[in-house]
Amino acid sequence: QAQVVEESGGGSVQAGGSLNLSCIVSGYLWTMDYLAWFRQAPGKEREAVAGITTDGRIVYAYSVKGRFTISRGSAKNTVYLQMNSLKTDDTGMYYCAAAFGGNWDPLQESLYNYWGQGTNVTVTS
Repeated sequence: QAQVVEESGGGSVQAGGSLNLSCIVSGYLWTMDYLAWFRQAPGKEREAVAGITTDGRIVYAYSVKGRFTISRGSAKNTVYLQMNSLKTDDTGMYYCAAAFGGNWDPLQESLYNYWGQGTNVTVTS
């Protein structure tokens, strides 16, 4: 089976609205220890948004804390990002990332070696 990281759920929404992003990492027999969301705004560097581990750690970037919620699905290697109270600054391409093993900061980008193609989020004023 092909190994794929696939995001969905992006779209355009007005400021103050909500979106729920989904990601499935398929083609692996084992559970990914780390699942995370990153984003890249136009003209900016990619940045971490939220990360979740199989040992129960959940970490958020300061800019989204209290507005976004990351969770793992009941199906193996699925992860969601519920985004509420969206702001125009949240606009960007959102990427799902996955990794096995270790004891890392879940927001450390260099940890992740499996990436999706991204789903676009546009927040309008």
